[in-house]
Amino acid sequence: MQANTDTITTARLNLRRFRAEDVAAFHLILSDPQVMRYWSTPPHRNVGETEAWIAKTIAAVAAGEADDFIAEHQGRVIGKAGLWCGNELGMIFASSCWGHGFASEAVAAIIARAFAQGRTAIMADVDPRNEKSLRLLTRLGFSETRRAQRTLKVGKAWVTASIWN
Repeated sequence: MQANTDTITTARLNLRRFRAEDVAAFHLILSDPQVMRYWSTPPHRNVGETEAWIAKTIAAVAAGEADDFIAEHQGRVIGKAGLWCGNELGMIFASSCWGHGFASEAVAAIIARAFAQGRTAIMADVDPRNEKSLRLLTRLGFSETRRAQRTLKVGKAWVTASIWN
């Protein structure tokens, strides 16, 4: 893995900062109900929602509140991985990429970068029904430390959180 402040290169991925021109490609991910099933918001209904989400991400990175990267494979946007609020891991990938190890590769690179920069702990807040993310975290050495009820309201439904460290 090679990294600088704005990019991380892995065997198959280029992780780079979000740009405003990523809206159309990322809207395909954030508007997919299957992908968004366990995300913190309902699927995006229009490109404007994705545009605002990307602008917020860009601003959070610029303010030092996030260390978030878009993931590209062979020049195509396939997802994102990064840290929010200092050490909270987050990732989302296009369903067409599931099962190919891209999320594992991206998240492992984010974790390595975080520890190389001096972070001493990383956590993840996961919907306990999200079996794919739970398996990914387990493979990467995380374990569940607690559960919290009704931590986030997504649409009309309250979500339980499984906290992993």
